[in-house]
Amino acid sequence: MSDTAHYRQLLLNKRRELLERVSAIADDSQLPASADSEEQAVELENEEVLTALDEEARQTLTLIDQALERVERDEYGLCLACGKPIAEARLEAVPYAELCIDCAERQESV
Repeated sequence: MSDTAHYRQLLLNKRRELLERVSAIADDSQLPASADSEEQAVELENEEVLTALDEEARQTLTLIDQALERVERDEYGLCLACGKPIAEARLEAVPYAELCIDCAERQESV
């Protein structure tokens, strides 16, 4: 890849952003529950959304860490399935992408 330093920085920025989100979600989950039963129902719904956001953020953090490892091994930007370069536009949009667009579409259709 021509500019792995650029993508490494994108990955680190996204990683920092997600860690902040996970921390904020953890802080929100520590808030005491409301005494009002209607408010408790809303809080329960909010907790479910926060749990889903937390899980998504943690999964993305794993992908980012794996992408950073590929940067270190000088394997970043290569599709894990076919070995061809991943398009720069795709890496700009999803810097932790593991697959080229063709392989990703094939995987989604299975």
